Amino acid sequence: MAIKEVRVPDIGNFKDVEIIEILVKPGDPLEKDAPILTLESDKAAMDIPAPFAGTVKELKVKVGDRVSEGSPILLLDTAETEAPAVAPPVVKAFVPPPTPETSPMAAAVASVPPPSHPQPEVLGPIPPKEKPAPVAARPEFAPGKTPHASPSVRRFARELGVDLTLVKGSGPRGRILKEDVQAWVKGQLQKPRAEAAGLGLGLPPAPVIDFTQFGEIETQPLSRIKKLSGANLARNWITAPHVTQFDEADITDLEDFRKSMLEEAAKRGVKLTLLAFLMKAVVNALRTYPQFNASLAADGESLILKKYFHIGFACETPDGLVVPVIRDVNRKDVLDIARELGDLSARARERKLKIEEMQGGCFSISSLGGIGGTAFTPIINCPEVAILGVSRAVMKPVWNDKTQAFEPRLMLPLSLSYDHRVIDGADGARFTSHLRLMLSDVRRLLL
Repeated sequence: MAIKEVRVPDIGNFKDVEIIEILVKPGDPLEKDAPILTLESDKAAMDIPAPFAGTVKELKVKVGDRVSEGSPILLLDTAETEAPAVAPPVVKAFVPPPTPETSPMAAAVASVPPPSHPQPEVLGPIPPKEKPAPVAARPEFAPGKTPHASPSVRRFARELGVDLTLVKGSGPRGRILKEDVQAWVKGQLQKPRAEAAGLGLGLPPAPVIDFTQFGEIETQPLSRIKKLSGANLARNWITAPHVTQFDEADITDLEDFRKSMLEEAAKRGVKLTLLAFLMKAVVNALRTYPQFNASLAADGESLILKKYFHIGFACETPDGLVVPVIRDVNRKDVLDIARELGDLSARARERKLKIEEMQGGCFSISSLGGIGGTAFTPIINCPEVAILGVSRAVMKPVWNDKTQAFEPRLMLPLSLSYDHRVIDGADGARFTSHLRLMLSDVRRLLL
């Protein structure tokens, strides 16, 4: 037998990640890839697997410790024979979708009759703006100044809501230390309220109330994901001026087509939901209106237009809301998208998502159609500039100019929130109108 040290593998661009659970103890046998411990970042929880089999000899960490890539975890008694090297993943070249003659999906689309209801009129795309309106910089921030601080200090500052560009560092070469952040916060608290109000929103602090004076209570701690996502949502709501455009899409024909494809999807082990079609429609709209597939630069002076199409979707888990991302949606058909939706959703609920599977999104979709409601205002997932909210579809009487009569149509409520610094109201209306057109005619959507 040989003693080997197990260390934290590559966990992405994250450091000082907290250990929330240790799944083994000294003397336990371990199979290769069996989970050793669970880490929780500000995005999600993840299990660290054993790189080889053996017996746990000694633990090097405990619950509550913070680790990074390369941090020692435990010592393992293992066979002297080295485990075979893991072959690098094979990256498959993109294979174009089958031709209409061989694709079951394309064949099904070809058989779909034209929409039975007049199509909505969509205004053409507006010319791109020469330059987005600059965002005024804070007077304390000198152009070109970059605060120097370690990842742990930056995270500490984010948790306290401290802008590091306002903090003077006392470390080598002006590096900001944790003590500098604490001193800055202490100084702000000691200032008169009128002076401190000029640095932020100037809101009075929330009152501290003893609710036991009114009756019996129970206190339940928030999960770490809820606490961190709550802080991010509050920041996004305040920093990005939100506008929400409400609309409705006629999905009568689309829903008929989806139901007709359920048997074909089931044969492939796929649950075909409306969300897969929504993603295809969103990508088509992003291509037509590229300002929605963008992010505002940190200096507020330019717009970063993205040439890729990675779509995030809000997923409810027992620990809170997470947003997995499906990459290159433009290169996949609805069955491929539906398969990834099912896989990512299941692993999100099991806390098995990887960090990289929740990064790089261009646009997000929050669907509450399976629960109910008529409309809502989704909060933008910054640095994205827009998010689509979807509520429950309902049957409504809709006037048909051709037949001069009301007809029952299945209408899907859409709620598009966008960052008004980047997107104007006319852009928002055109975007939802384009979505209406795509969703009302499945042939346009899939071909």
